[in-house]
Amino acid sequence: MESGRLRVLALGMYGPLAASTRYRLSQYVPGLASLGIDVDVRPMLDDDYIRHRFETGSVSLAQVIRGLASRAGQLARQNKYDLAWLQCEMVPFLPGRLEAGMLRIPYVYDVDDAFHVKYSTGRFAKFAPLLGHKFDHVYARATAVLAGNRTLCAHARRFNADCTIVPTVVDHRKYLPRHRSREPGVFNIGWVGSPSSIQCLKIIERPLMELARETRVRLSVVGGIAPPVEGVEVVNIRWSEDTEIEHIRMFDVGIMPLHDDPWTRGKCAFKLIQYMASGVPVIASPVGANVDVVTPDCGILAHSAAGWLDAFRTIRDNPDLGDVLGAAGRKKVDEKYSLEGQVPVVADILRRAAIGRGRP
Repeated sequence: MESGRLRVLALGMYGPLAASTRYRLSQYVPGLASLGIDVDVRPMLDDDYIRHRFETGSVSLAQVIRGLASRAGQLARQNKYDLAWLQCEMVPFLPGRLEAGMLRIPYVYDVDDAFHVKYSTGRFAKFAPLLGHKFDHVYARATAVLAGNRTLCAHARRFNADCTIVPTVVDHRKYLPRHRSREPGVFNIGWVGSPSSIQCLKIIERPLMELARETRVRLSVVGGIAPPVEGVEVVNIRWSEDTEIEHIRMFDVGIMPLHDDPWTRGKCAFKLIQYMASGVPVIASPVGANVDVVTPDCGILAHSAAGWLDAFRTIRDNPDLGDVLGAAGRKKVDEKYSLEGQVPVVADILRRAAIGRGRP
């Protein structure tokens, strides 16, 4: 360390357009710098890759090759740093022993999704014989692990005792309370996410159709293209960092439906935290971190299609209750899910890791 400052190489998979990079790495840079920790965020795949993937649904081989070359260059310069901060995955389809072995400096591993099932379930299950236990090695070789929720932390602790729950948080000062003069006569149900998770909205299709027979319903989808729903005004909104919060402030209720499977159990309930930061009441499936974030004072957990319909009716018919739930949600984000509160936690983990303490 030069002049007592800690130099950290943050290796993200994607550029700042990816929420995981923005909220797990980049937003910490200013706060950590004020505490003497200089973080250099370096993605493998840049924003052009993300745009191409979302717009075409395909992978550009040229962009992948460029990304691999970029990652090789980052690793070649790793000795300039005191510590690496690995988020997500360093190189896709690379065996875990090789991935961990490519880091010659101590590293902390940051996980906010159930990556440990990436190569053992779903479309990549055919790689299970080679990669099914990839992340076991990445966990084990890390000096410390930052896990986005208790499900991920419990898995990580099977391989590394030094695991701390660090939820995905927001800079709550940027989130103003929701608009009180929302459009009368319209029940605006909001969802924020990525195209890859849009299929979760299928869970609420029937409840939305039932609700639309009773009142005018708008489904505002920020960041994806939702299919039509009979009787529902579906509005697909292009995601932009500059306008995301303003769209959230227009929601009467924010939702996070999830299928229950090994991947979704690793979800960190981040969109719920965003809604709550703006004082929006929430409804969510009781899966993963949703059950920790959504408590009766700030929202409703819907266990079935009938439960979703009842929850929608409750928020629609009781606007004062919605305000009370929203206010409680804002308070909870301020106390438990704010960037300001987590910066010192992350700083402590990074410092301990850099001086070699905490290695299991």
